[in-house]
Amino acid sequence: MPDGGVQARTMAEALLAELARRGTRRIWGVPGGGSSLDLVEAAPRFGLSFVLARHEGAAAMAAVADAELTGAPGVVLTTKGPGVANALNGLACATLERAPVLLVSDGFTARQSAFVTHQAFDQRAMTAELVKGHARGETGGVAALLDLAMAAPRGAVHLDLTGEAARRPPVAEPPGAAAPPAPDGGDAAALLRAARRPVILAGLEAAEEGSAAALLALAEALHCPVLVTYKAKGVLPDAHPLHAGIFTGGTLEAACVGAADLIIQAGLDPVELIPQPWRYAAPILDVALRPHPVRYAEPAAARHGPVAASLRALLPLAARSDWTAEEVAAHRAAALAALAWAGGGGIAPPDIVTIAQEEARAAGRAPRVSVDAGAHMFSATAFWQCAAPRDLLISNGLATMGFALPAGIAAALHDPARGAIAFTGDGGLMMCAGELATAAEAGAPLVTVVFNDAALSLIDIKQQQRQLPTAGVRWARPDLAAVARGFGVHGHVATDAAEYRAALRAAFAQPGPSLIDVHLDPAGYPAQLQALRG
Repeated sequence: MPDGGVQARTMAEALLAELARRGTRRIWGVPGGGSSLDLVEAAPRFGLSFVLARHEGAAAMAAVADAELTGAPGVVLTTKGPGVANALNGLACATLERAPVLLVSDGFTARQSAFVTHQAFDQRAMTAELVKGHARGETGGVAALLDLAMAAPRGAVHLDLTGEAARRPPVAEPPGAAAPPAPDGGDAAALLRAARRPVILAGLEAAEEGSAAALLALAEALHCPVLVTYKAKGVLPDAHPLHAGIFTGGTLEAACVGAADLIIQAGLDPVELIPQPWRYAAPILDVALRPHPVRYAEPAAARHGPVAASLRALLPLAARSDWTAEEVAAHRAAALAALAWAGGGGIAPPDIVTIAQEEARAAGRAPRVSVDAGAHMFSATAFWQCAAPRDLLISNGLATMGFALPAGIAAALHDPARGAIAFTGDGGLMMCAGELATAAEAGAPLVTVVFNDAALSLIDIKQQQRQLPTAGVRWARPDLAAVARGFGVHGHVATDAAEYRAALRAAFAQPGPSLIDVHLDPAGYPAQLQALRG
């Protein structure tokens, strides 16, 4: 938070003061020569630190993780032109992950726009499809823009701020208007009274503050299975007896959800689900921040507004269901068994995950994890045990590669006592390997575990399923431990479980970031994909 008595004398300082008031702690980015220099210089006076990233897209993904962990706006800072262009994938990630992120870009003055062509394009038009709103710093509008980012569905917004505007006196801004509440629909009480075998599907909105406790109370009152999306991992602890596994909209969870006579969607956003038809006939009670205009199935009843309050309102209506603890345990065990590894040599991906958690606990650590897109995420999301919301960070709505490393850095800096583990594939790491230098420079307590199978394995599987010749999906296995050492990160290679355990112990004993390059055979991935998605 800003020091007491700090007065905002410029537009740049007013922006920083507003961010600090909302709880923002860091700005990520690659500065240019305009307003970004003013923001970097003034940030410490308002309690914000600037983290120099190596790529603007990675900076935006770190800002996504910051926003999810703090509940405050994440911020990414770029120069004009190529800086804005580089940030686009991160902005798409923010909007589809429902994370409030502010892009602050250097801009062109009206005088410059009349004659400058170097690096010039319509920056507002370029980001328009990826952000919820745009403002120019000359006219203020910062508070309203941040309110828009925080309003459901949360997402990215864009502030174009020229150097001239950044140094002008601040503009007084009116408070933003609150969004009207969404109407409820249907008879939730009647659905709950009639249900004997309800199932709760928890999604990303259930990870909001207070929602996990309300969901736990409802689940225990109903004594029914709870399945979680990737982004809702930890909303109900994995160790809880009512935890029944992961819900993606695929095959793995079908036996459990198919036995339900009522499906309670608790904060489930359709952006989280894979593109498959909805396969369940049971009525849906939708508990969400707002109505979803595009969805897989229409609810029979809905409660809209803060998820925690809506779940608490349902609690007096809940009666114990007919589900038994043995049934829930059987569904949970069956899901994990279906993802068991049946591959070739090297370390099995489920073992890579479980051994990491075992060694972390032995070292007295409870790290958060970040997970990249790719075939390794099947094991990472299923076998890493979460105890609380945001114990696992993942790009699910956009499902972009190159997320785990910058998100892991953000998680490690957010809570250094816990630190973080980034589970990534070799392909995903190579998209953002420069951020290893960011981790080293920041001294982030981060262990990056690379599932190095020398391929884009998920795409390789799909190519095989179509019986196409292998092309464009495999490469010579890189020495990623050597790359890490070149960036000042402790680098280790593991080809079997013993080497992997030794590398983890060394990583947890060393200060700063480490990377473990784990060589594996991807032969078991097709069976996992079939079990998960059908």
